[in-house]
Amino acid sequence: MAQTRRGFLGGIAAAGVAGLIRTPRAEAAEEAMETTSIRFIKNDGICIAPQYVAEELLRAEGFTDVRYENAPAPEVSNALAQGRVDFTLSFVANHVQSIDAGAPITILAGVHIGCFELFATQDIHGITGLTGKSVGLQAAPAALLNLLARHVGLDPVKDILWVTDRSPKPIELFAEGKIDAFLGFPPEPQELRARRAGHVILSTAVDRPWSQYFCCMLAGNREYVERHPVATKRVLRAILKSADLCVSDPPTVARRLVDGGFIPRYDFALQTIGEIPYDKWREYDAEDTVRFYALRLRKAGLIKSSPQKIAENADWRFFDELKRELKA
Repeated sequence: MAQTRRGFLGGIAAAGVAGLIRTPRAEAAEEAMETTSIRFIKNDGICIAPQYVAEELLRAEGFTDVRYENAPAPEVSNALAQGRVDFTLSFVANHVQSIDAGAPITILAGVHIGCFELFATQDIHGITGLTGKSVGLQAAPAALLNLLARHVGLDPVKDILWVTDRSPKPIELFAEGKIDAFLGFPPEPQELRARRAGHVILSTAVDRPWSQYFCCMLAGNREYVERHPVATKRVLRAILKSADLCVSDPPTVARRLVDGGFIPRYDFALQTIGEIPYDKWREYDAEDTVRFYALRLRKAGLIKSSPQKIAENADWRFFDELKRELKA
């Protein structure tokens, strides 16, 4: 592990990302942290790479106990709400739905834009072509498929046949030509491309309006954020610097994911890191993203809270400060 960490730090230096490692002078300028422990989610989602490769940056910030707790994608929101982890990156709609359900979480920042891709058989060329068709999903959130359908005028309940049973897995059914479409979340799109299954009819990284808003945002357990504001800011700083590293040196990040036991396949990791726009945290409006999704989720009947109520559970102070500090 020591050798891996030295190699990773060497990779950071080679990447030439200014200011990734904090200096003693910079650390002394801030108040002492209230805690030196931090816990994150761990699953096979590649797009949340910044929280996986942030360990050395977090240690440079003063954290001595950095842990990753296993939680499949569908359990991420519950793990955060229940305090089993302190922070996680996740799709913004997941955070919004959790807040609507009363979960004690605080949205802190936007980190990157789209990572979801909708695949379909060759005879389907757009979402409207899914009328009467079967669409599968596994790790991708049902809320997104609902919103994608509604955006083009489809009724997601009446017009689409949902395939969500895990045996057999929907991705296998699609790859074998037994269903018409599949909404993928990394590494699922990478696997489908490797298997030459179907084609992409929508990518949230490039297709409007989805590409105009953050996809994954960082949220923290509310108690941790309120009790540990200095630590919270340092966590966010490390995550944002990790996002910069994803842009400047995808091979180093991909190798770190594999060597750290987060992702099994280097080729899938490298492809994902290279495709996702991790630099958009400097440009996009996090508050507008929450409002965008909250409004659409409410109109779809997926939440009851108003966008204003959801916004009360966000705290942009640290994000705004770090944008200035990191010269965004």
